[in-house]
Amino acid sequence: MRQIKIGSRRVTTSNVIRSYWTFAAERQHVYHARLAGEPGPWTVDPVISKFRFTNAYRAADRVSQDLIRIAYAGSQDSCDVLLRVLLFRFFNKPSTWGMLEKTFGDINYESYDINGFADVLDRMLSRGERVYSAAYILPPPPFGAVRKHRNHLLLIDHMMKSGLSEKIRDAQSLKGVFDLLVSYPSLGPFLAYQLTVDLNYTSLIDFDENDFVVPGPGARSGIAKCFVDLDGLAPEDVIRWMVDTQVEQIEEIGLSFEDLFGRSLTLIDCQNLFCETDKYARVMHPETQGVGSRTRIKQQFSPVGIPDRPFFPPKWGINRNVDASPWAIEPRLF
Repeated sequence: MRQIKIGSRRVTTSNVIRSYWTFAAERQHVYHARLAGEPGPWTVDPVISKFRFTNAYRAADRVSQDLIRIAYAGSQDSCDVLLRVLLFRFFNKPSTWGMLEKTFGDINYESYDINGFADVLDRMLSRGERVYSAAYILPPPPFGAVRKHRNHLLLIDHMMKSGLSEKIRDAQSLKGVFDLLVSYPSLGPFLAYQLTVDLNYTSLIDFDENDFVVPGPGARSGIAKCFVDLDGLAPEDVIRWMVDTQVEQIEEIGLSFEDLFGRSLTLIDCQNLFCETDKYARVMHPETQGVGSRTRIKQQFSPVGIPDRPFFPPKWGINRNVDASPWAIEPRLF
């Protein structure tokens, strides 16, 4: 344990905070090695090699990559962009989006058909196919339909008809967008923040990702494992401190960290890394208690081929660095 000063607070860290950065660096190394087509195994870390973890950067995750491509692939009208983001992220499953797009072609607000979309999802379920990802637990919106997916389609319709696209376009901050989203039924703080970040990838808005963060339950548990005593410091301030001191902390440990084509970790990335550290520590630091009682990591790591060539929001200015990298992987088409 070590005591450090963050602002006016004297906080006490555990040895798990070292694992936070070790995990981040090694997970990012695996990401770049796989992109380069290097043969596995890509790490000697016994936990990362066995279990599934998200990337150190949220935008590099497979499903986030799918969402970013979908956001920029069609019409950039604000209603169309918002519809695509909501429709994709509520189900969070590329195969669900793929089936809707295969059935209806270009998906836009003018042709949005609740009954038609619901019928497609009904047929998928009747064939034993899943329409929702297990990544998020989404409560059913209270719109009176029998099936959860129809209620989500009704929620999207409600959000669109409320003028949300114009309100988001006129928002003055990332928190302002979050405040809009969290006001809708069944969108709690965690999901509303994730959607806020998703929308900030798009052409709708362009705020600094370091403006605002909402720690999720997993991140709060990871913070509890990394910090024995916060001396009253808020979780949001802990995450910001991790962002602000990332270079110094990584250098102090002596790690080699490959960033995201010139982009540093931001608040959403460090928030997610606390969540992944919570899982990582279940095996590496089983004696360390977080929030909750989970002791195992459920999902095994089973890579399937070389990842797609990454594509990031053009406004970030890092796609040219991707293009200059020594590989030529074409993005998956839906």
